Amino acid sequence: QVQLVESGGGAVQAGGSLRLSCSASGNRFPISVMGWYRQAPGKERDLVASMSTVGGIINYADSVKDRFTISRNAARNTVYLQMNNLKPEDTAVYYCNVGFRCVDFWGQGTQVTVST
Repeated sequence: QVQLVESGGGAVQAGGSLRLSCSASGNRFPISVMGWYRQAPGKERDLVASMSTVGGIINYADSVKDRFTISRNAARNTVYLQMNNLKPEDTAVYYCNVGFRCVDFWGQGTQVTVST
C-alpha cells in the first residue's frame, strides 16, 4: 500500500518562499507522474505543477509559472515544489499526487498561508 507524506507548509509574507516535499513509500511499481495540486476554501482542487518520469515533461498552472519549480529525487521517491515570490492568492492546502500506470495516490495536504 502506497503512502505519501507531505511537509514544508507554513505561513509566510508576500514575496517570501517555501519548499514543499512529498515522500512516497510502499510502492512496488515505478512512478509515472508526480504533481502538486492546491485547494482554497470554497474552491475546487486545481493543478499547480506536474512532471512525468519519462521524458521529463513539466507543466505549470499559468498563475504560478516563473515562480514555482517542481523537481524530484528518484532515488528517494520524493517530489518537491519550490515556491518563490509567494502571493496571497497562493494561500491554500497543497496536496501532492503520485501516479502509477493504473492508479494514483494523494498526500494528506499541507497548509500554505501568505499574508500581505
